[in-house]
Amino acid sequence: MASTCLKQLLVLYCALTQVYSSNEWFNNVSTNLFDLPGNIILGGLFPINMLTSNLSERTMPDDITCRSLDVFGLGLSIVMKYAVDEVNANTTLLPGIKLGYKIYNTCRQPSVIVQPTLSFLTNKSTGLLSVECNYTDYETSSAAVIGPYSSEMVSIIGKLLGFFLMPQISYGATSDKFSDKTEYPSFFRTVPSDKWQVEVMVQLIKEFQWNWVAVIGSEEEYGQTGAQEFTKLAQKSSLCVAYQALIPVYTDPGPTIRVLIDNIKRTNVSVIVVFSLTDPAAAFFTEVIKNNMTGVWIGSTSWVKRRKLTSLPGMNNIGTIIGFTEKIQNVELLTDYTRTLFTKISEERKNVTHPPNNYDPSDPCPQCWSLSPANVSIVEDTAVQQEAFSVYAAVYSVAAALHQLLHCNNTVCDWKPGTTKVYPWMLMQVLKNISIDINGTNVQFDSDGNPNVGYNVIQWVWENSAVHLQNVGSFLPTLSIDKSKFTWHTKDSAVPVSTCSANCEPGQVRRVKGSHSCCFDCINCEPGTYQAKPDDIQCTRCPKGQWSTLRSTSCTEPTFEVLWWDSIESVLMLLAAALLLLSQSSVLLLFLRHRSTPLVMASGGTLTFVALLSLMGACLSLLLFFGQPTDVVCRLQLPFASICQTVALSIIGSISLQIFFVTEFPERAAPHISTIRGPGSWILVLSCCVAQAGICGWFVQEAPSLSLYMKNMEINFVSSFLTCPVEPQIGFALLQGLNVALALVSFMCTFMAVKPLHQYNVSRDITFACLIYCVIWVSFIPIYIGLNTKMKSIAHVSFSLTSNFGLMAAYYFPKCYLIMRKPELNKVEYFCTVLEGAPPTPPQDEPQPKTETESVH
Repeated sequence: MASTCLKQLLVLYCALTQVYSSNEWFNNVSTNLFDLPGNIILGGLFPINMLTSNLSERTMPDDITCRSLDVFGLGLSIVMKYAVDEVNANTTLLPGIKLGYKIYNTCRQPSVIVQPTLSFLTNKSTGLLSVECNYTDYETSSAAVIGPYSSEMVSIIGKLLGFFLMPQISYGATSDKFSDKTEYPSFFRTVPSDKWQVEVMVQLIKEFQWNWVAVIGSEEEYGQTGAQEFTKLAQKSSLCVAYQALIPVYTDPGPTIRVLIDNIKRTNVSVIVVFSLTDPAAAFFTEVIKNNMTGVWIGSTSWVKRRKLTSLPGMNNIGTIIGFTEKIQNVELLTDYTRTLFTKISEERKNVTHPPNNYDPSDPCPQCWSLSPANVSIVEDTAVQQEAFSVYAAVYSVAAALHQLLHCNNTVCDWKPGTTKVYPWMLMQVLKNISIDINGTNVQFDSDGNPNVGYNVIQWVWENSAVHLQNVGSFLPTLSIDKSKFTWHTKDSAVPVSTCSANCEPGQVRRVKGSHSCCFDCINCEPGTYQAKPDDIQCTRCPKGQWSTLRSTSCTEPTFEVLWWDSIESVLMLLAAALLLLSQSSVLLLFLRHRSTPLVMASGGTLTFVALLSLMGACLSLLLFFGQPTDVVCRLQLPFASICQTVALSIIGSISLQIFFVTEFPERAAPHISTIRGPGSWILVLSCCVAQAGICGWFVQEAPSLSLYMKNMEINFVSSFLTCPVEPQIGFALLQGLNVALALVSFMCTFMAVKPLHQYNVSRDITFACLIYCVIWVSFIPIYIGLNTKMKSIAHVSFSLTSNFGLMAAYYFPKCYLIMRKPELNKVEYFCTVLEGAPPTPPQDEPQPKTETESVH
């Protein structure tokens, strides 16, 4: 089976190429342009003349006059004649069979096209159109119909021909409705469907990022269907049709055109799609020129290459015109053939009297009587050249189908004149599966009767007041364009903008205004939401555990900052802590060196060393606030810092109570001074530490671990400062509150104490040290509450260092000065009140000369 098909294709290819080797057959062709007898007749429908009568005044069926010559339609009819003559000149394509033709004028009118269509359907043997019960064995006078050109005409006769299953191959009807084989079962075409034309228009518009367009169609089958299909596909492709209107075809279009132009101006569109027949398009652009409108005009295949439009004065001033032409080949010998044909016609009619100028409906072209070689420009017209291959391919498709149907080879066909019948339905079945190579272009039909033909994308380029159709791209089945070849009517030849609203920035969503999705306000996506897709109309909430900033296009896992060791704040605080620790170490060494002196003993003896060590511990505990926190670090951070301060403050508190007892209860204090300074002080210090330890234990128990805190953390940030959770807050208040209470008690015990005459005033050091501590931590509360997380950590460390330094400066530094600069005062009698419990001597009434020590203090 495959080898048989291959042989048939090879024979067909040889048959098609044989005739191209010579054009001698030109001299043997008939000069009858519209009627050629033959064994098998092809019907032809072409718009050769245009309507010249008023249909509204029609009173009889034949009361129609078409006298105005349509050069375009005549040119295409000559192409059909050329194709048939070429097939007949080919001795191997249909050997022994002569194709004939009957070509009729459609006048582009439904009332005209019906009559020739009925003649195609008459019985071949009788010439009558009879009513039969079964048309299976009914052989029509024409085997197939070539045409008509417009979709409007096809819609009139397509179903009628479909009833007889007579192959109808249109060379210009592009409406996609004819792809419906239930309604138009025998329809084929050699031009792409408007479905493809609409597709390429939409792709072109999207390629240049236009989304605000107007659509103008002609008020007939072609324009209406094309405009509707474009609007449907545009909506599916997120394009907005700002305005859509139709140009009247059968009535005066002027008033309607003026209205729709005003509406186009109001919509403020820069791109207008014109899906129209030639005459309505010409009327529309005439008014466009009058209104000095400019823009990007996207034209359909029916008018974009027609001389009536390209020669319209002022078209070069309306902007950029882009259109589409079928992606086909040229019919190279057409011009030579036509020149020879017209020469023969003029020679034959030299000595023949011109017939009377009476209108004869059966004569498609009375004007053709006077054709001569000077009229060869008819087929050289750009529009005719563009459509010629479509007519040519239609004829050759039928010839190839006949070649297969009649089992032809290079020399003979299965044909017996008068006996062999060519039924239209049989020819249609063969035509469905035909595949033919014409001048290097393969032509075949899909299941809907559409050809494998794409488009060339063209732009009108003006050269010396003449239009040149420049090829800027192609489409089959996707769009491919060369943007560098486009020239625009705008300043600096920049691509025009045609949008209802400017594109939103990333991180913004569209809030549609009105009924068009292309008209919108740009709304920022708030923190915690993001723009998921470019065309979103609502911001999307971030998933749990993620967050976003203002105008984000994605959400991210949060990142955490900590007090890194090398940050500026950390370096400054660590330097301060190092200096404080150095001073504390120096004081400790100094006190150790003078540990047996009265001053050290009066400062607490052994307990003063414990106090110094606890202050050093408090200083070192601040290191837990730096670097990456962990569960263990967070458990130790506040308790360690607090209990170290508690030790120091409780020791200072024990000395304060000693002074209070000595000054307030001198008689009772003296006998028990050793107990108070010894076991009593230790018991007090231990009691305070136990109490603080209890609070610390409770705080650690109640406070969440860092891991649990982060797990339950509400993520409402992209980046945040991570510190150990200070929870519960009451726990932190109790920890620090106990220390402040100890300092406050010490202050109250020493503030009103009597100053011992001629002795070192220990109470003064405690008073100032505790006052500084209380002031620092009381002022810490309002400052801490108003800070962010990072600054809270810095404030905590800073206030801890400051209070630590305050204790050192007020309590220890005066004593160091006395040891180092006034060693002669470091004697028992100078500290007897504290050391022995002796009541302080009241000051004399007369002023006493100040000692050197008193002058210092």
